[in-house]
Amino acid sequence: MIRKFEERDLETVMELWLAGNLQAHSFIPERYWKDSRELVKDLLPGASLYVYTEETGRPDGFIGLSGDYIEGIFVRGEKRSCGIGAALLDFAKEGHGVLTLRVYQKNERAVKFYLRNGFRIRREELDEGTGEKEYEMVWKGEGGQ
Repeated sequence: MIRKFEERDLETVMELWLAGNLQAHSFIPERYWKDSRELVKDLLPGASLYVYTEETGRPDGFIGLSGDYIEGIFVRGEKRSCGIGAALLDFAKEGHGVLTLRVYQKNERAVKFYLRNGFRIRREELDEGTGEKEYEMVWKGEGGQ
């Protein structure tokens, strides 16, 4: 089930965010993510967040949206490759004709995931905060401009 984020989800969502970033971005110093944790924790409740839960009610994944921009998709480690990320992405697609996101070039698993799900690479950029190359990717649904 996908539902809107609730305040009670904050600690679990932060755990998913930190663990996901540490696992997917081993090419970025761990300190970068740990130092960003409190800022992200303060900003998260202001974004449009949706969580994926199963019978436990505990979030196993979430997606953050700012308008047509995907801030990120995070899925619990042991639940990856089970369709949760795709379900969250499909949920976002339902309400948008166009979606964009940025993904680190070295995060090959995520790049392949987005390509499989209809995104294309629009351009390559440099993330000022990390010095890492990233792709800006775009998805256009029917009628998307």
